Amino acid sequence: MIADRKLNAQWQITVAVMKARDEAYAPYRDAGDSRPGWFESLREAQRAWLAFRDAHCRIDGYTARGGSMEPMLVSFCKRALTEQRTQQLKELAASPE
Repeated sequence: MIADRKLNAQWQITVAVMKARDEAYAPYRDAGDSRPGWFESLREAQRAWLAFRDAHCRIDGYTARGGSMEPMLVSFCKRALTEQRTQQLKELAASPE
């Protein structure tokens, strides 16, 4: 799916930005800030988002539960949410520290 490829490409960019921010903030962590870093938080959010997307779109597909349209509805839903997530990842990468 095109939306998945775009998401994966943006994911790589955003991961690189978050890892760079982790490097820049290493002195703060050494000073006792034990909160998760930028990348760790991003990874946690992405895993939660994937679970949300799949469950939400399964529900969306139930509009035609058992019918031939169900897979199409799920696919459309996943595409739309994936496009939204790609935009969110772009915004995270572009946001100021």
